[in-house]
Amino acid sequence: METELLAPAGDKEAAYSAFYFGADAIYLGLKHFSARAEAVNFDKADLDEITAYAHHLGKKVYVAINTLMQEAELPTLMESLKICSDCNVDAVIVQDLGVARLVKRCFPSLALHASTQMAVHNLAGALALKKQGFERVVLARELSLAEILHIQEKAGVEIEVFVHGALCYSYSGLCQFSSLTTSRSANRGKCVYSCRSLFERNGKKSHLFSMKDLALEKDVLKLKGISLKIEGRKKTALYVGAVTDYYRRILDTGKVNLSLTDNLKQIFARPWTKLHFQGKNKDIIDENFVGHRGLLIGEVEMVVNGELTFRTRYPIERYDGIQIDIPGVEKPFGFSAEKLFVNKKSVFEVSKGQKVSIKLPNNSPYIKKGYFVYLSSSTRVKGAYSYTKPKPKEFINQKEIDVLVFVEQNLITACALEQSVSLSGEFSPAKQVDKVYENVKSSFNKTGDLPFKLRSLHLENKEGYFVPVSLLNELRRQLYALIDVDSKMPKMPAYTFKKEHEAPQWTIKTDQPWLLKKVDLSDFAQVIIEINPTLMEEEFSFIPKDKIVLSIPCVVRPQEKWEKTINKFYKLGYQKWLIGNISGLSLLPQKAEVSFDNTIGMLNTQAIAYAFDHKVKGITFSVEDTQENIQKLATDIQNTTLVVYQDVPLFISANCVRQNTCAECTHKPLTDIIKNGKDSFIMISKDCQTVVMRQTPYYIGVEVKTISPTYYRLDFCHRVYLEEEVLSVIEKAKAHQMIKNSFTGNFKKKFA
Repeated sequence: METELLAPAGDKEAAYSAFYFGADAIYLGLKHFSARAEAVNFDKADLDEITAYAHHLGKKVYVAINTLMQEAELPTLMESLKICSDCNVDAVIVQDLGVARLVKRCFPSLALHASTQMAVHNLAGALALKKQGFERVVLARELSLAEILHIQEKAGVEIEVFVHGALCYSYSGLCQFSSLTTSRSANRGKCVYSCRSLFERNGKKSHLFSMKDLALEKDVLKLKGISLKIEGRKKTALYVGAVTDYYRRILDTGKVNLSLTDNLKQIFARPWTKLHFQGKNKDIIDENFVGHRGLLIGEVEMVVNGELTFRTRYPIERYDGIQIDIPGVEKPFGFSAEKLFVNKKSVFEVSKGQKVSIKLPNNSPYIKKGYFVYLSSSTRVKGAYSYTKPKPKEFINQKEIDVLVFVEQNLITACALEQSVSLSGEFSPAKQVDKVYENVKSSFNKTGDLPFKLRSLHLENKEGYFVPVSLLNELRRQLYALIDVDSKMPKMPAYTFKKEHEAPQWTIKTDQPWLLKKVDLSDFAQVIIEINPTLMEEEFSFIPKDKIVLSIPCVVRPQEKWEKTINKFYKLGYQKWLIGNISGLSLLPQKAEVSFDNTIGMLNTQAIAYAFDHKVKGITFSVEDTQENIQKLATDIQNTTLVVYQDVPLFISANCVRQNTCAECTHKPLTDIIKNGKDSFIMISKDCQTVVMRQTPYYIGVEVKTISPTYYRLDFCHRVYLEEEVLSVIEKAKAHQMIKNSFTGNFKKKFA
């Protein structure tokens, strides 16, 4: 593929701005099922207009339908996919495998792109999705240049990577912090950005997980033949235009224009980082402040009589926005520069390098010499990014139709797309028969802003009658009012699930096999061991081999190291596997018996049917899901697992929280307790990965008696347990007794 500059569009204005400033394609969301649910997003009319305009320019539109859907939402999902099909969008970006199944079976004209929410972080993941018919994979943001290029070279599928914009602390799609603390799920577009919160660690409060913004700048030139994605569907048209222009110029000239860099930072910017693009990087967190900072333009020299004085490094004008970092305050103090003074004279604008005094508002905090001053809003910059756009309804997607017209002595009939209209009249022979055809064609060519246009006209007028133009126009109006060129809604594809209604059996999962030595394993149908590259078979040899299922976690980097481990255990005769990421389908031999873990979202029957279509043996319900939805799914579906107890990873991150350099690292597991207000969390750093969990476990053992999956499961992973703790949990869970200091997540709630 050609290198593509892909810009965000939260509304029509952002879309027009993106195209004007050089985007090759845009991505956007509809009113439902967008991972940016709080953007303005698009209805059908807006989408049709933008798609028609984009195709007129030779550019593309991708629609993000990239959330997880519950069963009751499938009819609305079908409507959203039909809108995409009717509006001729170029692809849909999906996370939920149920969406992929509906696209393939009901809307085959739509191309499938795998969202970054699927956490594709290795070649195996890209290969698995290619095999399943995906045309493009949006890679996890955490990858290095070497990893990206390796996947691009070997996968044989289009690759898309983020090059600029806000970052998530966790791998996208694996974050459950917002969901399991507020019921607002990031996987359903309702994230409350828990990673931006203030946390306390070792007595110090800071924004421990608040990421800087990604900005690859000139490094995008190293990504040839890749779609270069800008984040920002909640940003303004001004921001979208500026950032698109910035990268368009880099791609076209090979150079960075520093004045445009300044513009972009002024419009919106946290501090910038390249994340792990150039290798492991620890300079990725902005601990002291959150939100838009602006462009650094000076340092406070003095504050006297309510006036702030500094020498500006950038031109400013009256009414521009100013922000100042106040130590100990989360967000900079901001105000409008309503009065500017140079040499005690009131001025409208100040040139770069001049010393300026600005009148402070009455509510200003104490400001000291040396505090940083930022330009957060600039009239001059706003004026630099004006753009043109078409007139309303100038562009619509018009399908071509064929019209047949029959003229008899007392009747004229018009037919198209199985619709017909007849009007009566008394027609006399025409003086110029050829002109009758021209009049008919001219009339029926007038489709205006209707969603179709005339492709061909066939006139049957054997006796050569003349028909008044007024009658032709009325005939056209009545016929065109009946025509519906939208495709018919396909039926939801069928699925057949079989289930033997028996009492659920118990399974147990751990990444610490020694914990199970005192457990009576005869009570468990399966024992699931999560493997790692250092695990030896001897560590779980006391477990009956016919009970063992080996588990591959949801992140396996580097792939080569994991492949050796997986192949070793497969050759030792372990045939049953549980996978936490779609990459497992490629990492394992085809003959392996594979089931999905709960990090592969299975919240609806179409997603589950997709899994079974691809020879997956069983699925695990998401710990994000609700009791009501799980009950619907568990009743008639075989080989399902419900997690009853788990230390749920709220963050799974490639970012390190250790306060040492990589060279000084011992690589031993590091555990900290952190707090966010009244809640406490366990933070574990291990093998260059950070996992954050609640200090209390997820537990629904009291409530699950109403649900009958194939298996109930108890998990003992990540956190170090004592054997006695494990035995206590097993006893209480099997008796459906309460466990103190536990939480039920969304199980007894509804999703926001």
